[in-house]
Amino acid sequence: MEDVTFPAPFYRFRPHPWHGLEVGPDPPRHVHAFIEITPYDLVKYEIDKVTGYLRVDRPQRTSSQPPSLYGFIPRTFCGRRVGALCPAARRGDGDPLDICVLSERPILRAEVILSAKVIGGLQMIDNGEADDKIIAVLENDPIWRRANDLQDIPEPYVMRLRHYFTTYRTLPGEQASASIDMVYDAAHAVHVVEAAMQDYDEEFGH
Repeated sequence: MEDVTFPAPFYRFRPHPWHGLEVGPDPPRHVHAFIEITPYDLVKYEIDKVTGYLRVDRPQRTSSQPPSLYGFIPRTFCGRRVGALCPAARRGDGDPLDICVLSERPILRAEVILSAKVIGGLQMIDNGEADDKIIAVLENDPIWRRANDLQDIPEPYVMRLRHYFTTYRTLPGEQASASIDMVYDAAHAVHVVEAAMQDYDEEFGH
């Protein structure tokens, strides 16, 4: 196995999910996803950027539940290139690129790695920052694996994802801080993943 070096303060013995895993078997179309949240979670978990373990961020404030598996693509970073693809944003949000993965069979566990095929995405702006959500399907899923673009999945599924991300933190009477300016296809999603990979290389080096 090839040795992997980690810039401080990343840990040596457990590969860091963001920095120690590969982007995927054939990026930017076929990527790895590290799953932080399942559709059954009522608590928001996020990767701890220092240790690489999952941290409890907060209990979900609303009754909304994630419509899909949710996590990030390793070795990606939403920096200036990702921000430039979203004209209404001031910049990228400085996090790894988020990904939603459709799976026909329930996957109940978080903190798992899976291979996914990119088919589209949501151009989300949160507090003025680009916070794109890549939409993908589980590579070896018997139902979804034939999907190659966003039009290959039912429109209500996309609407459900869009509604979740624009409302999951907003209680009645509050103003939403996030908006989705565009729902895009696989071709644009590939550009976003490429930009996030280049932003990562610029921020952290190869």
